[in-house]
Amino acid sequence: MGNWKISDSEKLYGINDWGMGHFSVSEEGKLRVHPLADGKSIDILDIVEEARNMGFNAPLTIRVQDLLRNRVKRLNKAFAKAIADEKYEAPYRGVFPVKTNQMREVVEEILDIGADFDYGIEAGSKGELVIALALHEAKESLVICNGYKDEEYIRLAIDGGKIGKKAILVVEQLAEVDDILKIAKKDGARPLIGIRVKLNISGEGKWAGSVGENAKFGLFPSEILEALAKIKRAGFKDCVKLVHFHIGSQVPNIATIKNAVSEASRYYCEFRRMGFPVEYIDCGGGLAVDYDGSRSNYESSANYSLEEYARTVVYAIKSVCDSAGVPHPKIVTESGRAVVAPHSILVLEVFDTISKTIGGKFPKLGKKANRVLVDLMHILEHGDSYKSQLERFLDAEQLKKEAHLLFSHGMLKLEEWALAERIFWSVCRDVSEEIKSMRQIPEDLWKIDEILAEQYVCNFSVFQSLLDHWALKQLFPVVPLARLDEKPDVQATLVDITCDSDGKINKFIDFEDERDTLPLHRLRKNERYYIGVFLVGAYQDILGDQHNLFGRVNEVHVFLDDDEENGFYIEDSIDGSSIEDVIPQIQYKPEYVSREMKKKIDSAIKSDLIKPREGVKMMARYNSALKGKTYLY
Repeated sequence: MGNWKISDSEKLYGINDWGMGHFSVSEEGKLRVHPLADGKSIDILDIVEEARNMGFNAPLTIRVQDLLRNRVKRLNKAFAKAIADEKYEAPYRGVFPVKTNQMREVVEEILDIGADFDYGIEAGSKGELVIALALHEAKESLVICNGYKDEEYIRLAIDGGKIGKKAILVVEQLAEVDDILKIAKKDGARPLIGIRVKLNISGEGKWAGSVGENAKFGLFPSEILEALAKIKRAGFKDCVKLVHFHIGSQVPNIATIKNAVSEASRYYCEFRRMGFPVEYIDCGGGLAVDYDGSRSNYESSANYSLEEYARTVVYAIKSVCDSAGVPHPKIVTESGRAVVAPHSILVLEVFDTISKTIGGKFPKLGKKANRVLVDLMHILEHGDSYKSQLERFLDAEQLKKEAHLLFSHGMLKLEEWALAERIFWSVCRDVSEEIKSMRQIPEDLWKIDEILAEQYVCNFSVFQSLLDHWALKQLFPVVPLARLDEKPDVQATLVDITCDSDGKINKFIDFEDERDTLPLHRLRKNERYYIGVFLVGAYQDILGDQHNLFGRVNEVHVFLDDDEENGFYIEDSIDGSSIEDVIPQIQYKPEYVSREMKKKIDSAIKSDLIKPREGVKMMARYNSALKGKTYLY
């Protein structure tokens, strides 16, 4: 263990930066979660072990339900405090956007704790509206109806209003106005209507394209005037209740949010001036999560806190409304990522490594040895003859390229090419050791760690559990769950078990930028090594792609409990997908493939390829595999 301390691990992995007070390291070097960001903590490895005893192995999703509830409370209390501090004269009526995480267990927990704050729900599609109407309870909370709408969608929202729900149909496209008015007249209904405006500002971050003049949703000023005129002529002027805008997901810069809210507030004031009784201003999503802990305006971070976000929104709306002399509107936000991302942990188990063969005894080179090999060995054995490690590395890199070229043209044997590669890797290792003490490392040497990196093979699929990392290069904190009191001695990337070279995690958070490898511990024989991927509760559950037919992973839901030995209990558990769960989605019924397999085995028996008893065992193994999990166990 040497001089390595747990504080060194906390700094190395940025735990205190991205953890938001919810994660720490115990004196035993184990990672803990603090659901309420207070003294109560749970050893994450204890959760993993209890899940294993219940038959739920990694890959495993851990949902810390108290943390989820804490995030809902914190968001609502932040707005309540900002409203009180600014003497704002209307309440906050937040909604949870179902698209962020549509899992029933997640939505139910959010609405349960949200009932105390009249916290509602947002739907962006017909399917999500079906869920929203069924689960929504609180009378003063809202059901915000976003997205493209057909007649069935509109009727569902109007039906919700008829049974006492405050379902607001947000007009995203001008054509929707005619449909809403037609159905409302036919049904004799008075629907609540919102207008989504296109702001004339530039977005920031990965989702900047969802705002501005080229945005997919929203009305231009001329379209807004036309929509309002249609509504007024139809006699539904009193139904316009909400102004909506959206500035993208994961907005890293608080200045962008302030400017957007101020501009949208002007639209609200104009609606009021024109005589439309608007009551709400919906700020959409955008509240960011500081994934890398840098507290910056980098796309994986945020240069503001949740509380600063609330104060900015409240102050911006109040300032504009006061200057225009109009009443303060009720404030709506659709913050999803910031609510659900922290509560979910993906646990991976490393079961193998892919390593470069470095060191060991090298064969003595004879007089007829190829010049490339001789020169490479000289670089390895006489590194002190070089004025700089950069020159040494570049020479070795060039010779390796020459060796590969010779092998490609049949001028170098396989054994010789393999030896050249080993010698090059050994040179890289020596250079890496030499430059550790350098204050400034030359740019060409930055790739040394990547060259030497090992690949830790984990039993999971990036495409199922971390699709945003593959598709959008989203950074997630990745930390070993134990041995954090030891100095990591391996630079590694994580690879999954899909048959795809993109199935890997090879970008990691770093305080200054991002890194291509992650410091981890060398595996020990007969000892499990678990790695946690954190802040994965937003979008990853629903975006998952069943590449190679790897389905959902095992899942456990955890609650704090002082009466339990380890301070928690697993309230619910959900089996990961079996093969017979996933193949019907691609038109293979389990009974069909089983029947076809039996035909093949029966034919083999008739042809005396196998004996009947062996055929029966084969069929049993095949049916057992059908019911088995999609991952390795």
